[in-house]
Amino acid sequence: MLTRDRVGGVALFLFAVAVMWEDRAFPLGTVTKPGPGYMPMLLAGILAAMALLVIWAGGRSPALGSLDWSERRHAVAILAGCVFTALALERLGYRLTVILLVVFLLWVVERKRPAVTMAVALGLSLGTFYVFSTLLKVPLPLGPGEF
Repeated sequence: MLTRDRVGGVALFLFAVAVMWEDRAFPLGTVTKPGPGYMPMLLAGILAAMALLVIWAGGRSPALGSLDWSERRHAVAILAGCVFTALALERLGYRLTVILLVVFLLWVVERKRPAVTMAVALGLSLGTFYVFSTLLKVPLPLGPGEF
C-alpha cells in the first residue's frame, strides 16, 4: 500500500543512491586518511539506511491519497525562494541573497512585521556570513561592491 511515509522513504532512498552514484568520481580514501568522496558517501549511506527504515516502518502512516494540498501555495513559494537563491547566489553574493530570501519568506510568505523581518534577515545573513567566512574560513560568494 502506498503511504505517505513509504513514498517519502523511497524519494530519500533514490536521492541517496543518486548522491552515491555521483560521488563515485571522487576517491574515498581510508578511515584514517579520508578522501574528498568519503564524507558524502558516508552520509548518503546513512541516509539510505534511514530511508529503508522509514519504508519498512511506514505501513502505519496515512494513505498517500489522503494527502491534503491546502498548503501548496506555501510550498510553491518556498520552492521559488530556493530557485531564486540558487540562481542569485553567485551574482548577488551570499549576504544580499540571504537577506532577500529571508525577507521574502518572512514578510511575503509568512506576513511577519517588517521590523522583525529585517532584524531576522540582517542577523541571519550577517551572522552566518561571519561564522562561515571569518571563523571557519569557508569562501562564500561576494556580491557587487564586495558585499
